[in-house]
Amino acid sequence: CIEVREVAARFTTDVIASCTFGVETNAMSKAQSRFREIGKEFFGPGLKQVLKHRFREGFPRFYTLLGYVLPKDDTTIFFTNAVMDMIEHRRKNNIVRPDFINTLMDLQDHPEKMNIELTTSFLVAQAFVFFMAGFETSSSAIATALYELAQHQDVQDKLRNEIREYYELTNGEWQYENIKKMAILDAVFKETLRKYPPVTVIMRKCTEDYTFENLKLTVPKDTRIFIPVYAIHRDPDIYPNPEVFDIDRFKESAVAAKHPMHYLPFGDGPRNCIGA
Repeated sequence: CIEVREVAARFTTDVIASCTFGVETNAMSKAQSRFREIGKEFFGPGLKQVLKHRFREGFPRFYTLLGYVLPKDDTTIFFTNAVMDMIEHRRKNNIVRPDFINTLMDLQDHPEKMNIELTTSFLVAQAFVFFMAGFETSSSAIATALYELAQHQDVQDKLRNEIREYYELTNGEWQYENIKKMAILDAVFKETLRKYPPVTVIMRKCTEDYTFENLKLTVPKDTRIFIPVYAIHRDPDIYPNPEVFDIDRFKESAVAAKHPMHYLPFGDGPRNCIGA
């Protein structure tokens, strides 16, 4: 037996650490990985995390104020040291690698690209968000996709055949552009994210008064809006037999017929999830 959720989490830890920091974390091995530990702590269902999130939602200004007063936690200290040490090492040794750290270094060198102060905290926060968003959403999607494929042998066979076909076409060189052409793989993950969206509710704040003419309903400015992604994805009027895993929902013709806001696994707009 294999605990596939843990395998997926270890795999994405290695991938995101490489893409973000350019480091080998070896989380797939049995060795302890600090990056994996942090991922567990941050997304763990413990009482401390639940209270922290509830406090942030209920008292956002006070929560932010406490951030300036309370001492930094271990996660913040680890990521701050990791990011700044890597930047210093690369500058000292003239290392250029096409990853997220390199992007942050470029912003440091060209602050005119962004009209904000590029503090150490700002740079570390970007790396932290990129790591956490990419690690958790990806590992959840992989684990639940494998679960559904185990339940649906016909879909598993179709996907395996497509992978073999593209392996032959590319001589085993897996490039991003080629993978994006794999229609069955794309549909498997999209249907997985429909059934199991990483974020079940999206929270937004209205920036101006808005009226829905057909409903004669006005949402006042500064109103907090909760968008029920899970409920939309499981709405039988939008997705017939919503509990059924059906990759045909994401054929090109079927997607074109639906409203774009009927599928929101990563949210939408300028505040959508970087993990997408």
